[in-house]
Amino acid sequence: MTTEQKLEYPVLTSDYFAVFGLPRKLSIDVAALEKQFYKLSRKLHPDLNAQAGPEAQAEILAQSSQLNDAYRVLKNPVTRVEYLLEITGFRINENNADKKTDAPRVPADLLEEVFELNMQLEEMRANNKMGEDDPQLRADLERARTQFTDQLAAVDHDLEQTGKAWDSALDQADDVGKKAIAKDLAALLDRRGYLRNLVRDVNETLEKP
Repeated sequence: MTTEQKLEYPVLTSDYFAVFGLPRKLSIDVAALEKQFYKLSRKLHPDLNAQAGPEAQAEILAQSSQLNDAYRVLKNPVTRVEYLLEITGFRINENNADKKTDAPRVPADLLEEVFELNMQLEEMRANNKMGEDDPQLRADLERARTQFTDQLAAVDHDLEQTGKAWDSALDQADDVGKKAIAKDLAALLDRRGYLRNLVRDVNETLEKP
Protein backbone atom coordinates (compact mmCIF):
# COMPACT_ATOMS: atom_id res chain seq x y z
CA MET A 1 0.00 0.00 0.00
CA THR A 2 1.34 3.44 -0.81
CA THR A 3 0.77 6.19 1.73
CA GLU A 4 2.27 9.02 -0.27
CA GLN A 5 -1.04 10.85 -0.42
CA LYS A 6 -1.31 12.92 2.78
CA LEU A 7 -4.90 13.08 4.01
CA GLU A 8 -5.79 15.69 6.61
CA TYR A 9 -9.16 14.02 7.16
CA PRO A 10 -10.76 10.94 5.60
CA VAL A 11 -12.93 11.97 2.69
CA LEU A 12 -16.64 11.21 2.80
CA THR A 13 -17.10 8.80 -0.08
CA SER A 14 -18.87 5.58 -1.01
CA ASP A 15 -15.49 4.00 -1.80
CA TYR A 16 -13.66 2.60 1.23
CA PHE A 17 -10.41 2.40 -0.72
CA ALA A 18 -10.60 6.14 -1.35
CA VAL A 19 -10.97 6.79 2.39
CA PHE A 20 -7.32 5.76 2.72
CA GLY A 21 -6.22 7.16 -0.63
CA LEU A 22 -5.77 3.66 -2.05
CA PRO A 23 -6.36 2.19 -5.52
CA ARG A 24 -8.89 -0.64 -5.74
CA LYS A 25 -6.27 -3.33 -5.22
CA LEU A 26 -6.49 -6.49 -3.15
CA SER A 27 -2.87 -6.58 -2.03
CA ILE A 28 -2.71 -4.18 0.91
CA ASP A 29 0.02 -3.52 3.45
CA VAL A 30 -2.15 -4.10 6.53
CA ALA A 31 0.44 -2.64 8.90
CA ALA A 32 0.52 0.60 6.89
CA LEU A 33 -3.28 0.57 6.72
CA GLU A 34 -3.47 0.28 10.51
CA LYS A 35 -0.97 3.12 10.96
CA GLN A 36 -2.99 5.36 8.65
CA PHE A 37 -6.21 4.40 10.43
CA TYR A 38 -4.91 5.46 13.83
CA LYS A 39 -3.43 8.65 12.38
CA LEU A 40 -6.79 9.65 10.92
CA SER A 41 -8.66 8.49 14.03
CA ARG A 42 -6.60 10.85 16.17
CA LYS A 43 -7.50 13.77 13.91
CA LEU A 44 -11.19 12.95 14.42
CA HIS A 45 -10.97 12.58 18.20
CA PRO A 46 -13.73 14.60 19.97
CA ASP A 47 -11.21 16.36 22.24
CA LEU A 48 -9.44 17.82 19.20
CA ASN A 49 -12.69 19.02 17.67
CA ALA A 50 -14.52 20.24 20.77
CA GLN A 51 -14.73 23.82 19.46
CA ALA A 52 -16.23 22.85 16.12
CA GLY A 53 -19.76 23.98 15.32
CA PRO A 54 -22.77 21.65 15.07
CA GLU A 55 -22.44 21.10 11.31
CA ALA A 56 -18.73 20.40 11.58
CA GLN A 57 -19.33 18.03 14.52
CA ALA A 58 -21.89 16.10 12.47
CA GLU A 59 -19.47 15.81 9.55
CA ILE A 60 -16.66 14.67 11.84
CA LEU A 61 -18.95 12.02 13.34
CA ALA A 62 -19.83 10.79 9.83
CA GLN A 63 -16.15 10.71 8.89
CA SER A 64 -15.28 8.75 12.02
CA SER A 65 -18.04 6.20 11.38
CA GLN A 66 -16.97 5.79 7.76
CA LEU A 67 -13.32 5.46 8.74
CA ASN A 68 -14.12 2.65 11.19
CA ASP A 69 -16.25 0.81 8.62
CA ALA A 70 -13.60 1.17 5.92
CA TYR A 71 -10.82 -0.11 8.18
CA ARG A 72 -12.89 -3.06 9.38
CA VAL A 73 -13.64 -4.14 5.80
CA LEU A 74 -10.24 -3.54 4.23
CA LYS A 75 -8.06 -5.07 6.95
CA ASN A 76 -9.60 -8.51 6.38
CA PRO A 77 -8.61 -10.17 3.08
CA VAL A 78 -11.97 -11.91 2.64
CA THR A 79 -14.21 -8.92 3.37
CA ARG A 80 -11.86 -6.88 1.17
CA VAL A 81 -12.62 -9.16 -1.80
CA GLU A 82 -16.35 -9.14 -1.00
CA TYR A 83 -16.37 -5.35 -0.89
CA LEU A 84 -14.37 -5.01 -4.10
CA LEU A 85 -16.84 -7.23 -5.95
CA GLU A 86 -19.73 -5.25 -4.51
CA ILE A 87 -18.46 -1.86 -5.64
CA THR A 88 -17.40 -3.17 -9.04
CA GLY A 89 -20.84 -4.65 -9.69
CA PHE A 90 -20.16 -8.37 -9.31
CA ARG A 91 -22.75 -10.08 -7.11
CA ILE A 92 -21.58 -13.02 -5.03
CA ASN A 93 -23.50 -16.26 -5.78
CA GLU A 94 -24.61 -14.83 -9.13
CA ASN A 95 -23.43 -17.92 -11.01
CA ASN A 96 -23.59 -20.44 -8.20
CA ALA A 97 -27.06 -20.12 -6.72
CA ASP A 98 -30.21 -22.15 -6.99
CA LYS A 99 -32.57 -19.99 -9.06
CA LYS A 100 -35.58 -21.03 -6.93
CA THR A 101 -34.13 -20.67 -3.43
CA ASP A 102 -31.17 -18.31 -4.10
CA ALA A 103 -29.15 -20.64 -1.85
CA PRO A 104 -25.60 -21.58 -2.83
CA ARG A 105 -25.38 -24.84 -4.74
CA VAL A 106 -23.11 -27.62 -3.54
CA PRO A 107 -19.86 -27.44 -5.54
CA ALA A 108 -19.96 -30.30 -8.03
CA ASP A 109 -16.71 -31.84 -6.80
CA LEU A 110 -18.05 -31.98 -3.23
CA LEU A 111 -21.44 -33.57 -3.91
CA GLU A 112 -20.53 -37.07 -2.77
CA GLU A 113 -18.55 -35.89 0.26
CA VAL A 114 -21.30 -33.49 1.36
CA PHE A 115 -23.99 -36.17 1.00
CA GLU A 116 -21.99 -38.53 3.21
CA LEU A 117 -21.21 -35.78 5.70
CA ASN A 118 -24.87 -34.81 6.04
CA MET A 119 -25.78 -38.42 6.77
CA GLN A 120 -23.07 -38.60 9.44
CA LEU A 121 -24.19 -35.33 10.98
CA GLU A 122 -27.79 -36.50 11.21
CA GLU A 123 -26.66 -39.73 12.85
CA MET A 124 -24.46 -37.83 15.30
CA ARG A 125 -27.29 -35.45 16.20
CA ALA A 126 -29.59 -38.38 16.85
CA ASN A 127 -26.93 -39.94 19.10
CA ASN A 128 -26.55 -36.65 20.96
CA LYS A 129 -30.29 -36.54 21.65
CA MET A 130 -30.18 -40.08 22.99
CA GLY A 131 -27.08 -39.41 25.07
CA GLU A 132 -25.13 -42.00 23.09
CA ASP A 133 -21.65 -41.83 21.61
CA ASP A 134 -20.18 -43.62 18.60
CA PRO A 135 -16.36 -43.30 18.67
CA GLN A 136 -16.03 -44.36 15.04
CA LEU A 137 -18.61 -41.83 13.88
CA ARG A 138 -16.91 -39.13 15.92
CA ALA A 139 -13.56 -40.01 14.36
CA ASP A 140 -15.10 -39.90 10.88
CA LEU A 141 -16.50 -36.43 11.54
CA GLU A 142 -13.19 -35.21 12.92
CA ARG A 143 -11.47 -36.43 9.76
CA ALA A 144 -14.09 -34.66 7.64
CA ARG A 145 -13.54 -31.46 9.63
CA THR A 146 -9.81 -31.64 8.98
CA GLN A 147 -10.39 -32.30 5.30
CA PHE A 148 -12.76 -29.37 4.83
CA THR A 149 -10.57 -27.08 6.96
CA ASP A 150 -7.65 -27.91 4.68
CA GLN A 151 -9.80 -27.14 1.63
CA LEU A 152 -10.79 -23.84 3.23
CA ALA A 153 -7.11 -22.94 3.63
CA ALA A 154 -6.53 -23.84 -0.03
CA VAL A 155 -9.34 -21.49 -1.08
CA ASP A 156 -7.80 -18.68 0.97
CA HIS A 157 -4.50 -19.26 -0.84
CA ASP A 158 -6.28 -19.20 -4.21
CA LEU A 159 -8.04 -15.97 -3.22
CA GLU A 160 -4.69 -14.38 -2.46
CA GLN A 161 -3.19 -15.47 -5.79
CA THR A 162 -6.26 -14.43 -7.79
CA GLY A 163 -6.20 -11.10 -5.97
CA LYS A 164 -2.68 -10.54 -7.28
CA ALA A 165 -3.95 -11.25 -10.79
CA TRP A 166 -6.67 -8.61 -10.25
CA ASP A 167 -4.06 -6.06 -9.19
CA SER A 168 -1.97 -6.80 -12.27
CA ALA A 169 -4.98 -6.43 -14.57
CA LEU A 170 -5.83 -3.14 -12.85
CA ASP A 171 -2.31 -1.83 -13.44
CA GLN A 172 -2.58 -2.78 -17.11
CA ALA A 173 -6.09 -1.29 -17.46
CA ASP A 174 -7.22 -4.73 -18.71
CA ASP A 175 -10.99 -4.46 -18.31
CA VAL A 176 -11.65 -7.81 -20.00
CA GLY A 177 -9.16 -9.51 -17.71
CA LYS A 178 -10.63 -7.81 -14.65
CA LYS A 179 -14.10 -9.07 -15.52
CA ALA A 180 -12.89 -12.67 -15.83
CA ILE A 181 -10.86 -12.43 -12.63
CA ALA A 182 -13.81 -10.94 -10.74
CA LYS A 183 -15.88 -13.99 -11.70
CA ASP A 184 -13.11 -16.24 -10.42
CA LEU A 185 -13.02 -14.30 -7.15
CA ALA A 186 -16.79 -14.58 -6.78
CA ALA A 187 -16.64 -18.35 -7.39
CA LEU A 188 -13.89 -18.71 -4.78
CA LEU A 189 -15.95 -16.73 -2.26
CA ASP A 190 -18.95 -18.98 -2.94
CA ARG A 191 -16.82 -22.06 -2.35
CA ARG A 192 -15.27 -20.57 0.75
CA GLY A 193 -18.67 -19.75 2.22
CA TYR A 194 -19.91 -23.28 1.60
CA LEU A 195 -16.83 -24.88 3.14
CA ARG A 196 -16.97 -22.52 6.13
CA ASN A 197 -20.57 -23.57 6.77
CA LEU A 198 -19.62 -27.24 6.58
CA VAL A 199 -16.84 -26.78 9.13
CA ARG A 200 -19.21 -24.81 11.36
CA ASP A 201 -21.86 -27.55 11.22
CA VAL A 202 -19.33 -30.24 12.11
CA ASN A 203 -17.94 -28.17 14.98
CA GLU A 204 -21.39 -27.48 16.41
CA THR A 205 -22.39 -31.16 16.19
CA LEU A 206 -19.17 -32.46 17.74
CA GLU A 207 -19.25 -29.92 20.57
CA LYS A 208 -22.78 -30.75 21.68
CA PRO A 209 -22.88 -33.10 24.69
